[in-house]
Amino acid sequence: MNKHIITSLLLLAAGSVQAVEYNQLQAAQSALTFGYKQMGVPLTGKFNKFSAQVSFDPAKLAKAQAHIDVVLASIDTGSTDADEEVAGRQWFNAKTYPLATFTSSGVTALGGNRYQATGKLSIKGRTMDVTAPVTFQSEGNRGVFDGTFNIKRLAYAIGEGEWTDVSTVADEIQIKFHLVVLAAPVKK
Repeated sequence: MNKHIITSLLLLAAGSVQAVEYNQLQAAQSALTFGYKQMGVPLTGKFNKFSAQVSFDPAKLAKAQAHIDVVLASIDTGSTDADEEVAGRQWFNAKTYPLATFTSSGVTALGGNRYQATGKLSIKGRTMDVTAPVTFQSEGNRGVFDGTFNIKRLAYAIGEGEWTDVSTVADEIQIKFHLVVLAAPVKK
């Protein structure tokens, strides 16, 4: 094949793909973790089961969307007894409220690979606005989102009764997410 035909084919192929949309979660490579203080001691944990529907094209932020479902009973604090307690009625009440959900309402570019995501977080039937700074790294057809935001657990009724004492378990919980998402070409 001569050089002009190859160049024409490459230009034609490039013209048929307008952008790349990151939309296929790689759950095994992703993580949802949290940090908190218990009696002044910093501790961490994670959720083992969650799903996410993501649609992100850095060139079309107005169309960016994310919906994340977290299976609350999949909590992993490092202690089976603590996991059962936290999934129980006074904490997550996971039998009645099995999922926590986040639904995005917007994404704003902050420059470089930094963004700000806003949306609604629902836990135990209570829904509140959250804002999270997010970084996005594109590695070919693989996109990586990393972000952190804080919530007040008592605002969601997480830890009722004797557990409302914030000297035992602090009110502020830090949520961290690491989402690996594959891209699919978006055709014109």
